[in-house]
Amino acid sequence: MQTLFFLMLAFGGGFAFWSASRAAAERAIALGREACAAAGVQLIDQTVHATGMRLRRGEDGWLRVERSFRFDYSEDGTDRHSARMVLHGDRLVAFTGPAVRPAEPSDRLLR
Repeated sequence: MQTLFFLMLAFGGGFAFWSASRAAAERAIALGREACAAAGVQLIDQTVHATGMRLRRGEDGWLRVERSFRFDYSEDGTDRHSARMVLHGDRLVAFTGPAVRPAEPSDRLLR
Protein backbone atom coordinates (compact mmCIF):
# COMPACT_ATOMS: atom_id res chain seq x y z
CA MET A 1 0.00 0.00 0.00
CA GLN A 2 2.81 2.41 0.86
CA THR A 3 4.59 1.59 -2.39
CA LEU A 4 1.50 2.48 -4.39
CA PHE A 5 1.17 5.77 -2.50
CA PHE A 6 4.79 6.73 -3.23
CA LEU A 7 4.45 5.71 -6.87
CA MET A 8 1.34 7.89 -7.22
CA LEU A 9 3.11 10.75 -5.46
CA ALA A 10 6.14 10.43 -7.77
CA PHE A 11 3.91 10.25 -10.85
CA GLY A 12 1.93 13.31 -9.72
CA GLY A 13 5.12 15.29 -9.08
CA GLY A 14 6.56 14.27 -12.43
CA PHE A 15 3.37 15.26 -14.23
CA ALA A 16 3.28 18.65 -12.44
CA PHE A 17 6.91 19.29 -13.42
CA TRP A 18 6.27 18.28 -17.05
CA SER A 19 3.16 20.47 -17.20
CA ALA A 20 5.00 23.50 -15.79
CA SER A 21 7.85 22.93 -18.25
CA ARG A 22 5.44 22.83 -21.20
CA ALA A 23 3.68 25.99 -19.99
CA ALA A 24 7.04 27.80 -19.72
CA ALA A 25 8.01 26.65 -23.23
CA GLU A 26 4.68 27.88 -24.65
CA ARG A 27 5.20 31.24 -22.95
CA ALA A 28 8.74 31.43 -24.37
CA ILE A 29 7.45 30.66 -27.87
CA ALA A 30 4.86 33.44 -27.57
CA LEU A 31 7.48 35.91 -26.33
CA GLY A 32 9.87 34.91 -29.13
CA ARG A 33 7.15 35.43 -31.75
CA GLU A 34 6.27 38.84 -30.30
CA ALA A 35 9.92 39.91 -30.25
CA CYS A 36 10.47 38.80 -33.84
CA ALA A 37 7.30 40.52 -35.03
CA ALA A 38 8.27 43.77 -33.27
CA ALA A 39 11.76 43.64 -34.81
CA GLY A 40 10.49 42.73 -38.27
CA VAL A 41 12.46 39.47 -38.42
CA GLN A 42 11.46 35.84 -39.00
CA LEU A 43 11.34 33.27 -36.19
CA ILE A 44 13.09 30.19 -37.58
CA ASP A 45 11.58 26.75 -36.87
CA GLN A 46 8.69 28.39 -34.96
CA THR A 47 10.02 26.99 -31.68
CA VAL A 48 12.36 27.55 -28.73
CA HIS A 49 14.87 25.18 -27.14
CA ALA A 50 15.35 24.82 -23.39
CA THR A 51 19.02 25.36 -22.52
CA GLY A 52 19.04 25.45 -18.74
CA MET A 53 17.10 25.31 -15.52
CA ARG A 54 17.86 26.26 -11.92
CA LEU A 55 16.17 27.23 -8.68
CA ARG A 56 16.28 30.93 -7.80
CA ARG A 57 14.63 33.04 -5.12
CA GLY A 58 12.11 35.59 -6.27
CA GLU A 59 11.63 39.10 -4.95
CA ASP A 60 9.15 37.67 -2.45
CA GLY A 61 11.74 35.20 -1.13
CA TRP A 62 10.10 32.05 -2.52
CA LEU A 63 12.08 29.57 -4.60
CA ARG A 64 10.99 29.31 -8.22
CA VAL A 65 12.33 27.56 -11.27
CA GLU A 66 14.27 29.75 -13.67
CA ARG A 67 14.40 28.38 -17.22
CA SER A 68 16.63 29.52 -20.08
CA PHE A 69 15.56 29.21 -23.70
CA ARG A 70 17.22 29.79 -27.05
CA PHE A 71 15.63 30.47 -30.43
CA ASP A 72 16.88 31.36 -33.87
CA TYR A 73 15.74 34.18 -36.12
CA SER A 74 16.59 35.50 -39.56
CA GLU A 75 16.64 39.05 -40.86
CA ASP A 76 16.45 38.24 -44.57
CA GLY A 77 15.76 34.50 -44.78
CA THR A 78 19.36 33.55 -45.57
CA ASP A 79 21.11 34.39 -42.31
CA ARG A 80 20.63 32.82 -38.88
CA HIS A 81 21.04 34.50 -35.49
CA SER A 82 20.51 33.13 -32.00
CA ALA A 83 18.52 34.81 -29.26
CA ARG A 84 18.23 33.94 -25.59
CA MET A 85 15.62 34.52 -22.92
CA VAL A 86 15.28 33.64 -19.27
CA LEU A 87 11.94 33.08 -17.54
CA HIS A 88 11.70 33.12 -13.75
CA GLY A 89 8.40 31.39 -13.15
CA ASP A 90 6.32 32.91 -15.93
CA ARG A 91 8.05 36.31 -15.82
CA LEU A 92 10.63 37.35 -18.43
CA VAL A 93 13.78 38.46 -16.58
CA ALA A 94 16.40 38.53 -19.37
CA PHE A 95 16.31 38.80 -23.14
CA THR A 96 19.03 39.01 -25.77
CA GLY A 97 17.83 38.97 -29.33
CA PRO A 98 16.34 41.00 -32.15
CA ALA A 99 15.88 44.66 -31.33
CA VAL A 100 12.75 46.59 -32.19
CA ARG A 101 13.33 48.51 -35.40
CA PRO A 102 12.62 52.23 -35.23
CA ALA A 103 9.82 53.50 -37.41
CA GLU A 104 11.09 54.75 -40.75
CA PRO A 105 10.26 58.36 -41.54
CA SER A 106 7.77 58.75 -44.34
CA ASP A 107 8.62 60.63 -47.53
CA ARG A 108 6.09 63.35 -46.66
CA LEU A 109 7.98 64.28 -43.52
CA LEU A 110 11.24 64.66 -45.42
CA ARG A 111 9.87 67.34 -47.79
